[in-house]
Amino acid sequence: MFPRHGELQKQKSGVRSSFLCIFVIIWLQFLELVQPYTGNCVCFSQSVNQKVDLVGGGTFRAAFQMLFDAVIAVKKETTMFKSLLGDIKSTLESLQPVIKEREKYKSKEGLGNFTTQMEEGVKLVYKCSKVGVWSCRKYRYTRKLDELDKCLQRLVEVLKVQCIRDAKETLVSLRNIETVLHRIEGNLVMQNQPEKINGWSSVPEPPPVTVGLDVPLKELKIKLLKDDVSMLVLTAAGGCGKTTLAKKFCQDQEVRDKFKNNIFFVTLSKKPNLDLIVHELYQRKGSQVPAFENEVIAVYWLQQFLKETSQNPVLFVLDDVWSGSESLLEKFDEFKMTNYKVLVTSRFAFPRFGSPYHLESLNDEDAMALFHHSASLEDKSSYAREDLSRKIVELCKGFPLAITAVGRSLRGQPIEIWRKRVMEWSKGSSILASNNDLLACLKSSIDALDKEKPTLKECFLDLCSFPKDQRISAATLIDMWAELYGLDEPSLSIANLYELTTQSLANLIAARNEREADGYYTEHFVTQHDMLRELAIHQASQDPIGKRKRLIIDIRGDNLPNWLTEAKHQLMQARLLSISTDGAFSNKWPNMQLPKAEVLVLNFETKSYNLPEFVKKMDKLKVLIVTNFSFLPAELNNFQLLGSSSNLKRIRLEHISIPSISKNLKQLQSVQKISLFMCSIGQAFSKGSINILDALPNLGEMHIDYCHDLVELPVEVCDLIRLKKLSITNCHNLSALPEKIGKLLSLEVLRLRSCTDLLELPSSIRNLKKLNFLDISYCFSIKQLPEHIGEICSLKKLNMRQCSRLQDLPASVLDLEQLKNVICDEETEILWEPFLPLLKNIHIKVLKEDINLNWLHKHPS
Repeated sequence: MFPRHGELQKQKSGVRSSFLCIFVIIWLQFLELVQPYTGNCVCFSQSVNQKVDLVGGGTFRAAFQMLFDAVIAVKKETTMFKSLLGDIKSTLESLQPVIKEREKYKSKEGLGNFTTQMEEGVKLVYKCSKVGVWSCRKYRYTRKLDELDKCLQRLVEVLKVQCIRDAKETLVSLRNIETVLHRIEGNLVMQNQPEKINGWSSVPEPPPVTVGLDVPLKELKIKLLKDDVSMLVLTAAGGCGKTTLAKKFCQDQEVRDKFKNNIFFVTLSKKPNLDLIVHELYQRKGSQVPAFENEVIAVYWLQQFLKETSQNPVLFVLDDVWSGSESLLEKFDEFKMTNYKVLVTSRFAFPRFGSPYHLESLNDEDAMALFHHSASLEDKSSYAREDLSRKIVELCKGFPLAITAVGRSLRGQPIEIWRKRVMEWSKGSSILASNNDLLACLKSSIDALDKEKPTLKECFLDLCSFPKDQRISAATLIDMWAELYGLDEPSLSIANLYELTTQSLANLIAARNEREADGYYTEHFVTQHDMLRELAIHQASQDPIGKRKRLIIDIRGDNLPNWLTEAKHQLMQARLLSISTDGAFSNKWPNMQLPKAEVLVLNFETKSYNLPEFVKKMDKLKVLIVTNFSFLPAELNNFQLLGSSSNLKRIRLEHISIPSISKNLKQLQSVQKISLFMCSIGQAFSKGSINILDALPNLGEMHIDYCHDLVELPVEVCDLIRLKKLSITNCHNLSALPEKIGKLLSLEVLRLRSCTDLLELPSSIRNLKKLNFLDISYCFSIKQLPEHIGEICSLKKLNMRQCSRLQDLPASVLDLEQLKNVICDEETEILWEPFLPLLKNIHIKVLKEDINLNWLHKHPS
């Protein structure tokens, strides 16, 4: 017999009541279990002291409490590390409730290492209390305190993940009861009620005062809100205001009207945890998700989140994304819809996700406004203080973080302190040395390179070898890095420069945006923000003088740095020596001993310059780079000193009068490459000069660029029988090559790019049987190629772009059996059409003109 309807309802009601009672009891227990910690630091400290036996000193909580007490005590006593200790205290306070939550589950898994680090942290904090203001250990302890704070932040993340995992086990029975209740009620499907989106409330506010961001904000909106753009990377060096601009973007009325409450702002760490990111997103939406067993499940829940939120326009801001997070960005970028946008802020450009938006430095007006605010200057400040403000802003080079940090440090200080700081910084003292926050922000960019890309970090530090506000020739860096780091292929050095550019640590500019790279980078230049150059110099000077890898010496007049006069008899271990002098330098060199130096960089501004006497003692010297920054080519004396350099391989001279060298040139047996850039070369090998083959018997490469007084290549060059590469570019007055050029039987590369007055190629070029690359691009005056050019049997590549006067090709081109690639424009392509049916293996590549004039700007932006 089946029970009647009324009896059935009573049975259901009784079962429901029983299960509801059980559910309420377990739910109350669960609420007590996960109740968040709401006590203050004092209460927590007292409870720890009551429950922890400190005799052993090895427990996790005991180590935590000792560190917490030490930080509070030392922070009260010291002023030097107050800011860093405050950061550590904040991290410890955020760690307290997580520790209490963790202890509910009585788990000690994976805490041993953190316990040891906390115990070491106690020792470190008490040592910091004994460090004097002028102590040389100040920087070392600053770095160690920063590392301690990062370690504690990692611990917070670890414990949060473990608590989520442990809470999952506790919730199993609760979920089972909920399931039974749903079955009894006949509701096997979860209620589908509309959820409130709480994303907007989580968007942080920008600072109350911002300057110089109105134009970038407009440009950012135009670029990101395009229909065909789903992800945009906002990039710049640390401290340039990327996060502030992103916050202003979220607060913009047009953006708020479009995305409404569907804006999610997530700040990432150097090693972001996808599990935590997804959980945070769901929490902000007012939903909960289970702990994820692996990343695949986390990705699934992320996709579900994106599908749910993208029904309306949605904006994600991923703030402070570091290199190595490309896989995370890909997961957000896969979901492409018209109303789905992702704004990424990063010091790294991530070019695979499209053209980034580069945030530039502040202009003078905005920089002054920011400094006024940071220093709390009244509108009617004194003339003297206003004049000092302009000088300070000029020294900060439009760098927002530097302006803010310096302004705050001078706020309320007497004007005498202002004058003292300006005098120190104007004489070469680094702003970074007097501001730990600024240093830490910038330094974190290169610290990330330490383990992953140590050579790239060294390349960044080498950029400080050149004067500020000057563009650096990429060819110079190629020579340096080939010997210092074994980067024999020029493209490897250029690749490093591109990486530094994508990480906002430098800026690589090409005069011509050549899409057909041929390994010659004379028209590539590097610029760098002065603040980043200061960072490189600061980092390079941390070791004792005698143990530094690179020595950077800046001489004004004849005033040598104090350390140099004191250490003149000291052996120095530097591999790279850079010396910069001004127009008042009188060539009075100190006596230096650099037995391990491999690269010497000399930057000067005088009309006449003497190589220092100590060069003859640099037995391991491999690369010499001499650059004259004055208006006219300068005479370079004492060149004979290089005769004793048995390991010298590469010489690069810029804006130098070569005749002054050729008169006293001694034999340079080991030199393999010479580069002459914007030099006076016309009378270099006139009568009375030394025989070039005797002086350079093993020369394999000669590069002559932008030497405007070169009318005819000296015939003596044809005696360099071991020459493999001869490049003559942008020598616009060169009208003829010597007929004897056919004597260069070892020549493999002949580059004559942009020699606009060159009329013809000598017929003896037919003898260059090893020549595999010929570049005559932009040689506008050449009317015909040599009749027997087909005898260059090894020719594989020919660049003949913009040879506009060339009327036809000789029939012998049919004999160029090895020729594979011809680069030309639309006009010269026509000349090949009659021969193409017979030249089956040739690939004709037509390139359009693309000139970049940015390199002409002497000063970096």
